[in-house]
Amino acid sequence: MSAARTAAQGPRTGPGNAGTEGSGDGSSGKGISGTEGSEDGTSGTGGSEPVRYERRGPVAVVTMDRPRYRNAQNSAMTYALDRAFYRAAADDEVKVVVLTGAGEHFSAGHDIGTPERDAHLPFERRAGLWWDHSDKAGAESRFARESEVYLGMCRRWRELPKPVVASVQGACVAGGLMLAWICDLIVASEDAFFADPVVRMGIPGVEYFAHPWVMPPRIAKEFLYTGDRMSARRAHEVGMVNHVVPREELTDRTMELANRIAAMPRMGLALAKRAVNQAEDLQGLHTGMDAVFGLHHLAHAHNAETARDPLGGMDVHAMKAAES
Repeated sequence: MSAARTAAQGPRTGPGNAGTEGSGDGSSGKGISGTEGSEDGTSGTGGSEPVRYERRGPVAVVTMDRPRYRNAQNSAMTYALDRAFYRAAADDEVKVVVLTGAGEHFSAGHDIGTPERDAHLPFERRAGLWWDHSDKAGAESRFARESEVYLGMCRRWRELPKPVVASVQGACVAGGLMLAWICDLIVASEDAFFADPVVRMGIPGVEYFAHPWVMPPRIAKEFLYTGDRMSARRAHEVGMVNHVVPREELTDRTMELANRIAAMPRMGLALAKRAVNQAEDLQGLHTGMDAVFGLHHLAHAHNAETARDPLGGMDVHAMKAAES
């Protein structure tokens, strides 16, 4: 049984997409939750489940577990993340959630080329009311799927009424940024780097377009215009990252922060999170994303008419070559 099929818990899954900056580095290694102790009964070693869930006292640790593909996000992983976040939200013993990735990298982005790419398959929709994309064509299919799997899911997770801390090592690229940005706090290792290289595809940025809210606008423009990697130190300087720590201390420092937050009253944390999120939305975050999402799909449609495919012909190998 494939990883995608097991994760989706039913026949609505299948083969997946690959990371924007290249997947399949063969890396292994441990995420923050290690290799054992998952309360799901999963092995936690990159086996059949794309996401692991573990509770450590008041902290739920959610681990993306496709290290072979740098935790590239296919739909099976997306819906497994949604189940994990929903589980953490419903568990009264959980006060804080930590999101991490197994192996050498947090996430190399959306899956655009692994053997488990599943963008063409139907899933039970959770984030919105758009219809199934799998039996549609063209812009209708792309808009319906990305409204659900990318923008819709990220907005849903941002509103989880418990603090979420991202623990980031290695690559945090494109779709990986989206996952880090829905978190309330980011702790990054010194070797972490951040990038949104999708302008190389002729697309104005990832679907969850938080760039000018998580960093100053001129920094956001340079970040997009060049597609260059931003170091963890630079991300801290511009206010995108809360803490930068040595790689070997990432797990302990993240858990230390999470447990400090968990000592606060649950309702106070939920209201404080809501207050800041509402302030961001009043500053235009929500409506700004709606506007850019339309531009994102204009770019897909333009590519579909003028290039090889909606990604402008930029597959994993082309993206890696453009970076070098």
